[in-house]
Amino acid sequence: MAAPEEISLRDAFGRALVKIAKTRSDFVLFDADVYGGTGTKPFVENYPQRVLQFGTAEQNMMLAAAGFSTTGLIPIVTTFAVWASMRAHEQLRTFICAPKLNIKVCASHVGLDVGPDGLTAQSLEDLATTRAIPNLTVVVPADAVEMGKATEAILNYQGPVYMRTGRSPAPVIFDDKYRFSIGKANIIREGKDVTIVACGLMVARALQAAHQLSKKGVYAEVINASTIKPIDSKTIIKSIKKTRALVTAEDHSIIGGLGGAVSEVVVKEYPVYQQFVGVKDVFGESGEPKELAKKYQIWSSDIVLASLKAMKKKVRYF
Repeated sequence: MAAPEEISLRDAFGRALVKIAKTRSDFVLFDADVYGGTGTKPFVENYPQRVLQFGTAEQNMMLAAAGFSTTGLIPIVTTFAVWASMRAHEQLRTFICAPKLNIKVCASHVGLDVGPDGLTAQSLEDLATTRAIPNLTVVVPADAVEMGKATEAILNYQGPVYMRTGRSPAPVIFDDKYRFSIGKANIIREGKDVTIVACGLMVARALQAAHQLSKKGVYAEVINASTIKPIDSKTIIKSIKKTRALVTAEDHSIIGGLGGAVSEVVVKEYPVYQQFVGVKDVFGESGEPKELAKKYQIWSSDIVLASLKAMKKKVRYF
C-alpha cells in the first residue's frame, strides 16, 4: 500500500472553521488560551472579533458558553480534551447538556497521539466520561476530510456535541465525495471473516491491518464508527451477523469508550466474542506517538493479532 498523505486533524478543524465562517456568521469561538495547540489559530487571526479568550479557566468558559448560547449564536468551545471532559465536566454536564444547549465542545490532544506532552495531556478517558452524559452527542472523525465535513455537520445539528480533533498528522483516508452523517457508521472495506470497528486515527490502522490480514487469506470488514453516541447499532449488527467475530480499536482506554459502546449493542442483539484494542487501563507517558502506539499495543499489528484471536473464538449463537 502506498503511504497516504498525512494531515493533522486539529489543523483540518481550524481550516474548516475559517472556510465555514466565510458563509456563516452564527458561531463564535471560545478558547482557553490554547489556540496554538487546538489548531484554531487561523480562525483567531482571520476573525478576531468572533473569538473570546478565557485563559486557563475552563469551568468559567463552559458556563459563559451556556449563557452566550441563549443569544442565538453557537459557541464552539475549544481546549485540550483532559480539561474539557474532566476539569469542566460538571459544567458541561449540568449547565450545557441538562438544558440541551446548542454548544459544540471540540477537544484536541486525545489519546496517546498527544505524544511528548505526556500523561497530563493525554486524554484516555474522555469518550467514557462524555458518553455517559445524557443529551450529549459524541463524534470522532477519522481524517482531515471527515473532520471538515463533521465540523459543518455539528454546526447544523441542534444540541450539545463533544467532538475529538487531534494533534499529530493522520493519514487521509477519504476523498471529497465522502459523506458524513451524525449517528451513521460507514463500512469502508467489505469482508466476511471478522468485523473491525474503529474510530479516529485507529481507522487508518484498521485499514492497514485489513490489508495485512488479506495476505493471510483473512478478509476483514472495516467500519468507521465516527459517531460514538448515538452508536450505529444497525450497521454493526449487520456486519457481525456476517462475520461472527468482532474487534474494536480506539486510541482510548478499553474501559467505557468505543469498545464499551459496541459491547452494549452486541450483547443485547447478537452476542459474539469481542477483542478490545485500546489502552489497557493504564496511564500513558511521554514519547513519539508511533512509539507509544506500539508500546501500548494499539498499532495495526495489534489489530491483526486481535482479529486472528477473535476468529478462533467464533460461536454461532443464532
